[in-house]
Amino acid sequence: MQLLDLPSIQNLYKKRQLHSHKGSHGHALLIAGSENKMGAAIIASKACLRSGVVLLTVAFYPENKSVLFNSIPEAMYANSCVMNDLSPYQAIGIGPGIGVGEISLQYIYELYENKLPVVFDADALNVIAKYKIDWKNFNFPFVLTPHPKEFDRLFGEHHSEFERRNIAIQKAKDLNCVIVLKGHKTFITDGIQTFENTTGNSGLAKGGSGDALTGMITSFLAQGYEPIHASILGVYLHGLAADITLQSQSEESMLITDVIANIGLAFKHLNSEIQ
Repeated sequence: MQLLDLPSIQNLYKKRQLHSHKGSHGHALLIAGSENKMGAAIIASKACLRSGVVLLTVAFYPENKSVLFNSIPEAMYANSCVMNDLSPYQAIGIGPGIGVGEISLQYIYELYENKLPVVFDADALNVIAKYKIDWKNFNFPFVLTPHPKEFDRLFGEHHSEFERRNIAIQKAKDLNCVIVLKGHKTFITDGIQTFENTTGNSGLAKGGSGDALTGMITSFLAQGYEPIHASILGVYLHGLAADITLQSQSEESMLITDVIANIGLAFKHLNSEIQ
């Protein structure tokens, strides 16, 4: 198992080029939020944009369009028909705040014809578990980002982190996917390689942290990173931004919006070390 540290992240990180333009760094699609959970969509969207993707479209209930536009004017809105044409996008993130009803289930069924990389989080994982989705036939790269309870819903009850990690390696290999097992020291595996994160603190143990991580990994996928590398970068920078936040907040007072505001400083840390 490899510990994620600054040198290993610097080897993966692609510094933005001076000649970059609006078409250089990807267009992400986030399927997030519902009538009573638009906060999840806003958090995931802000983290996605702060992580470098150039364009972001968010699909959710049309009644809440004004919430998105007032909170994130840089994002674009799409309704459920967005699944009919995925050609504008380079990656998809699905799950934060979408609920576990029929609409969410339909989104996942429609992904079967998709070829783009997908991040499954939160309610998307719960839908897969609840409806026993046959994901062995997913013909696209995908990343699962469960916390321990979500992991157990997907793969059965486990009694220790050690046991979950071993099963994560096995399932990632069987499903040909990446699993990001979130926790105190988040564990990442593609079934062959395994990594343990070294950044982050207990201030991340609050609602919304996973939504932000989904946005970040989706952003890196849309920018062209391989799923395992997008996951590593997302997890490390998510934790690093949280560590930077401790300069102005405590672990008790920290909010995920504080962390998102410090993603830029996390990038600056990488860039200053590279120069």
